[in-house]
Amino acid sequence: MASSRWIRPEVFPLFAAVGVAVGICGMQLVRNICTNPEVRVTKENRSAGVLDNFKEGENYAEHRFRKYVRNRTPQIMPSVNGFFSDPDLPTN
Repeated sequence: MASSRWIRPEVFPLFAAVGVAVGICGMQLVRNICTNPEVRVTKENRSAGVLDNFKEGENYAEHRFRKYVRNRTPQIMPSVNGFFSDPDLPTN
């Protein structure tokens, strides 16, 4: 009875959106646990105290995605924005 209520085609986009959100959260959690220089999981690393690891912190903050978007325009669809806002562009 409950499966006929929730397994409908109208609910699939909701499942997809929630799945993507959970995936992004999980990816961020794994990234923080594995690569964050301030997170120490093992007992040996926790006993080291506060470390001055500036190079490791810089590598964590300047990840590949940030380097990829650094020199790009902050627009989601620049061609569509240019089409509707720039009158000098020729139309097809």
